[in-house]
Amino acid sequence: MRDFNEWLSTMRDGINGYDYYVDFPKVFANVDRINVELNILNSLIGKEDIEERFRQIAEKYPEIIQCIPILLAVRTNEIYAQDDDGAFNYNFKKPNYTLDQYIIFMKKTGLFDLISHHIINNLVVYVTGVETGLDSNGRKNRGGDKMANLVLRFIKKTGAERHKEMWLSDVEKKWNVDLSAISAQGTSEKRWDYVVKTPATIFLIETNFYNSGGSKLNEVARSYKMIAEEARTIPHVQFVWITDGKKGWDKARHNLEETFNVLPNLYNIADMENGVLDKLFKE
Repeated sequence: MRDFNEWLSTMRDGINGYDYYVDFPKVFANVDRINVELNILNSLIGKEDIEERFRQIAEKYPEIIQCIPILLAVRTNEIYAQDDDGAFNYNFKKPNYTLDQYIIFMKKTGLFDLISHHIINNLVVYVTGVETGLDSNGRKNRGGDKMANLVLRFIKKTGAERHKEMWLSDVEKKWNVDLSAISAQGTSEKRWDYVVKTPATIFLIETNFYNSGGSKLNEVARSYKMIAEEARTIPHVQFVWITDGKKGWDKARHNLEETFNVLPNLYNIADMENGVLDKLFKE
């Protein structure tokens, strides 16, 4: 008989690996794609007659225009700007204004000052810093996949047949199983993070990790409690929920405990490290 409080105490404060903070291979690849153009623009550093020099190199190497957005920490190919002189939507991949207008853009955004006054010494180094900053802002999106990817690594170790992001209806068709006990509750469009198939059982798996509390956790716990009770009525089908995050679940422990009491297959990272999936899929 598992003890909820003991189990909860084994949860982790975080899940971030060393590569969570900045994806440097991505940063370097992004910079490398425009390395030549940036080095051409480097010829403008410290030049007083920067507008004329920019005109000369842009006429000879028009591809340098595509580098301008990243100098402003913008990833899109279009930038909208307006002032008393009018409104403009600049396209930097397929220039839609005269070169003179792009020179005005460079002047009004302060990019000419940045380059000509030796505020920076190398645009490749500068853009590497910009890309690093932009990538760090993507941590939230990377974090959302961390738990799913971690669970996948443990599933792979078991050698069991696995399927990622599988719709409930697809599970029914593939293995000729009736999941209406679940779909009847308005979850017919439910998509499972993973489905593992063993000779005797179909395992429907959900994964998540919470760094903070909130009403969403209570809703998730109640929802999965309902699924656990419904799945129990279906022969040869088991629902598995793998979750973690001490900072989140400490604040929503009551609802989690209710689900814990009705869902034998409620696990955390420590359980996986102790081989629970290997045992589960071989039973």
